[in-house]
Parts: sequence; structure tokens; C-alpha cells
Amino acid sequence: MDAHSFLTLAGEGTAQTRVKGSTFFALAAAAADEAEARARLAAREREMWDATHHCNAWRTRGGAHRANDAGEPSGSAGAPILAAIDGAGVTDCIVIVTRYYGGTRLGVGGLVRAYGDAAAEALAAAPRRVGTVAVRLALRYAYEHTSAVMRALERAGAAEVEHGYAPEGDAGTVETSVPAGAEATLREELTESTAGAVAPLVVGQRVLFRNAGS
Repeated sequence: MDAHSFLTLAGEGTAQTRVKGSTFFALAAAAADEAEARARLAAREREMWDATHHCNAWRTRGGAHRANDAGEPSGSAGAPILAAIDGAGVTDCIVIVTRYYGGTRLGVGGLVRAYGDAAAEALAAAPRRVGTVAVRLALRYAYEHTSAVMRALERAGAAEVEHGYAPEGDAGTVETSVPAGAEATLREELTESTAGAVAPLVVGQRVLFRNAGS
């Protein structure tokens, strides 16, 4: 996996474990940023409002992360959940482990194992996908350069391609997403093949996804 790609979740994963009377319900889900992670947590808290704890952790590819013990002893819940996320090698995700207390104290060591194991099981049950950071480019080209432009875009792995025409009717246009790692090579190829006549303009950013293993 290159520097512009990352592994994340393609869907939810769930797990249910039981330790000395306490039941742990774990949910692993994609969360691209803190706002989405908080929204996931709020939904879980509403859904399972009568639970004893909603311990959680999340990490995003920008480096932001959080581990929340949610009333359990410090370091006994959020940290092992975050460790499970890191151990799975995924990012842009949140894991919430909801506990229904069963009347028997587990101790800090027991809680670390219980929360970590539940989180790991939920993560293992979640499907994976690979995200690739891409730039959104806009190109305008004379019709004589159509073949050169299309070949260069294909070699660059362009996706989400939208074709159009210049208002004057004398040129074609393309807006497309290109993996960030391929942008420099694409620009060089277009400069050479069109004698500098085609220069892509960056108009945004995207993340392109594919199933893990494909």
C-alpha cells in the first residue's frame, strides 16, 4: 500500500461477548472524521440507552484519535479498544463497546481483556476497503489532443470521469479524480504529448475506494 492509500472499513462489524455476567456489545464502523465518530456514538447511546457504559475509541487518517473509558477505571476500556483498532491496521473508524453490568467486578486487568477482545472481534467481522487520496482535476483540450489526453488519464488510473464541451464548442473538457501519487506523472505526460497545451487545474480532493484485496 502506497503513502496515499489507507485501509478502512467498508461496513459495520459487530460482536457480543459475556464475561462473568457482564455482556459486551461491540460495534465497529467507518468514521471519516471526529464529527462522524461522535454521531455514531450518539446513535449508539440512543439505541442502547439502558446500558451501563458506552466505551469507545476512534482514529482518523489525519492522526486524530480518542480513547474514552466512559466511566470505567482509567485506561481499562478506551485504551484497549484503540489498541485493537491499531492492531487491525485500520483507520477512519470508530469502535464502541457497550457494557451491561452483570454484578461481578472484573478488575482493571479483566476489563482490559474484555473490552479489547470485544473490539477485536467486531473489527474482525467488518469488511475492509482501501481508500486512496485523489485530486479532482479539470482539463480543457483541443480536439486534436483527445487521444493523448484519454491515454494519459487511463494510465494515471483516472476515475469518476465526466466529459463535456467548452461553451465555444471548440474544445473538449474533462473533470476527473486521479490518485494523488499519479498526478505528477500525468502532468509530465500531458506536457510532453500535447506540447504544453493541456495543463490540468486542481478543483478539489476526493477519496477513491476499492475492496481490500482487489
